Amino acid sequence: MAATDFKDYYAILGVSKTATQDEIKQAFRKLARKYHPDVNPNNKQAEARFKEVSEAYEVVSDVDKRKKYDQFGQYWKQAGEGFPSGGGVGADMGGFDFSQYGNFDEFINELLGRFGGAAPRGGGGRQSYSQSYSSYRPPTGATSGFGGFNDYGFQDPGAGTSQDSEAIITLTFAEAFNGVQKRFSLGNETIDVRIPSGAKPGTRLRVRGKGQINPMTQQRGDLYLKVELQSHSFFQMEGDNLVCEVAITPDEATLGASIDVPTPDGSVNVKLPAGVRSGQSLRLRGKGWPLAKGGRGDQLVKVAIAPPKDLSQQEREYYEKIRAIRTYNPRSHLQQVKL
Repeated sequence: MAATDFKDYYAILGVSKTATQDEIKQAFRKLARKYHPDVNPNNKQAEARFKEVSEAYEVVSDVDKRKKYDQFGQYWKQAGEGFPSGGGVGADMGGFDFSQYGNFDEFINELLGRFGGAAPRGGGGRQSYSQSYSSYRPPTGATSGFGGFNDYGFQDPGAGTSQDSEAIITLTFAEAFNGVQKRFSLGNETIDVRIPSGAKPGTRLRVRGKGQINPMTQQRGDLYLKVELQSHSFFQMEGDNLVCEVAITPDEATLGASIDVPTPDGSVNVKLPAGVRSGQSLRLRGKGWPLAKGGRGDQLVKVAIAPPKDLSQQEREYYEKIRAIRTYNPRSHLQQVKL
């Protein structure tokens, strides 16, 4: 990493270098609430800020990573790692030529003079302090118990540690809407997982301590369950909104009408305004999906005008009369269309 690429993770989180882990955690949660993509849909700047905050928290919330970051600054990732095969000759490491060193440890030791006097390794006179680290650890302390949203209503941003596992869980609309408890078999182990009300497609639920075992640390990672919903014959999901499509007749669209529309709470009566167009949506506020922060989203009722396929003789006669006396032409504006 070049010097110009260095990121001050403490400044990004808005804390001092002496901040405690609780202060760092509190700062991250505050920023996560502010910049989370669910709160800022289609906001690329907020999304980039959220990723930057998550990256900073990933490092300074981990004791070992924070120590290396404080000690080596912009080179904290390289510290403790060996070079690729061949000694790393010609590698571009921020403009420095490391080809004269066997690994990055030797460069740091000579540059800072902090690790001299140890037993030589491979004929060299410098100490090696290489140690393996997980590539990523999700922000800790974000949930209580297992299975559910974290305590500020969002899912933790990622799960990249080698001991973490991920699985797909498929729910019906009713199970996801109301919440449900599911039983899973993990090898010889059976676990019960509570799915909170309001799970949506793509929601990731963390089950603490039920992932794979890290062979180096013998610590067990977490299990992440990614929610998928079975298709429903009437309802669909669009973001936080519940969506449905209702067919109406041409006379209802022209004159207006009152129709019954199913919702998760039962049927409600909806008034169609006169002249409603096919494809237009009517909003039923508070009748949609449960929200992680509390309350309910909206239900959108999309109107589809459905002309009758089989007409009685009398119906046909009346439609022909309407056609004969109709003055409205919805295509009149097309006469002005040119290339």
